[in-house]
Amino acid sequence: MGRVFIAGSINMDVVATADRHPKVGETVAGRQVLYFPGGKGANQAVAASRLGVKTTLIGRLGKDSFGAELRMFLGAQGIDLGSVRDADTHSGTAIITVAASDNTIVVIPGSNALVSTDDVADVPLAKGDVAVSQFEIPLPTIAAFFQRARSAGSTTLLNPAPAQKMSAELLALVDILVLNETELGFLAGVELSDGDEAATIIDVARQLQAREDQTICVTLGKRGVLALAGREEFAVPGRAVKAVDTTGAGDCFVGALAAQLAEGVSLRTALAFANAAASISVQRMGAGPSMPTAAEVAAVIKAG
Repeated sequence: MGRVFIAGSINMDVVATADRHPKVGETVAGRQVLYFPGGKGANQAVAASRLGVKTTLIGRLGKDSFGAELRMFLGAQGIDLGSVRDADTHSGTAIITVAASDNTIVVIPGSNALVSTDDVADVPLAKGDVAVSQFEIPLPTIAAFFQRARSAGSTTLLNPAPAQKMSAELLALVDILVLNETELGFLAGVELSDGDEAATIIDVARQLQAREDQTICVTLGKRGVLALAGREEFAVPGRAVKAVDTTGAGDCFVGALAAQLAEGVSLRTALAFANAAASISVQRMGAGPSMPTAAEVAAVIKAG
């Protein structure tokens, strides 16, 4: 059984709930303010670790109260924090407004912006492991991490969010790309919308594909997932649930997918499992704390 190594961001999510989102220049009354461990890297690590796979997180935390709280929370999830180093700045912070199950997010990188190529230089990756990253740490660090992973025979999985342009060299280092249709459209230079047909989305994914054996998975929320695995294409249906908070749902999906792949599960089965895991997470408040256990996901899949 392989391990999951995640190089990524660690944030404290400061969540304000309200009946509706304010318009520009407007103040609305909120209901409550909540503090949740978050950050795409940390969320994905929590998701993978709670599913029973050995998980190592590589990142940076500030020497502040948020940093101490985040380190304590992540350690309690069974995550290996030996590669999480201190930084002389504040910890990453996300300001999130949740209204009517939808969210808006402002991310202040803080210590995440200081995750460097040195931080990934001594990661003990091996064949069968899965190396995961996202776009909340510097891109040169991701490239160095993936180069190391590929030379070790590990699988590289990139979640290019928040979306930004990346080099062809970085894209070519990616074995599995997991993104939503908005991010896919941005990277491919094509405008996509929620209502686009599956064939249209797959065609755009094919345009973006950097290698013939590269896999691109496009998450479509309740519509499920479309996958282009080399030359094969298939769909995994979504799950209809009553969402409470969608924050971290994509991270739950990525972490669960990585965990399944590290256990040697086939891509199609892993995507269905990840879909079920994400459907559980949106029914709970917060990002990191909403990640399900393997038993919870198995129960949902069994129930259909």
